[in-house]
Amino acid sequence: MSLHHPNRRDSLKTIAALGAASTLGSWSTLALAQKPITIGAIYVGAKDDYGYNQAQAEAVAAVKKMPGVKVVEEENVPETAAVQKTMTGMIMQDGASVLFPSSFGYFDPHILALAAKFPEVRFAHCGGMWTEGKHPKNVGSYFGYIDECQ
Repeated sequence: MSLHHPNRRDSLKTIAALGAASTLGSWSTLALAQKPITIGAIYVGAKDDYGYNQAQAEAVAAVKKMPGVKVVEEENVPETAAVQKTMTGMIMQDGASVLFPSSFGYFDPHILALAAKFPEVRFAHCGGMWTEGKHPKNVGSYFGYIDECQ
């Protein structure tokens, strides 16, 4: 990435990595002393779409390199009840305690429905939809200021 001419893809990768790092940063030291933390990443399209999904997937690839972290991923998950099934599977079968269901359409009603069922799981949504005091405490958002990329 050129500091003088940043491109959209590099900016999205940076935003996604910062969001993941801010959610996981305090756990990285604890993860060394405890069992691995399992993180689920869900993409609405292909992970190699040269766009939003790929930027998220590249950030997840960096998180995979962190000690004490196990990552499970699923791509091409539609913004329907299918994402609830995917998230439930990651929680119940894989033991995921942090989920990154990244698509805008996953938030309401899908993330909100599962957040109530699984209060011990952290849901981190890229999209800036979360509002303090209105949404569950185990749900949060990360998003960059899009105009800053310009």
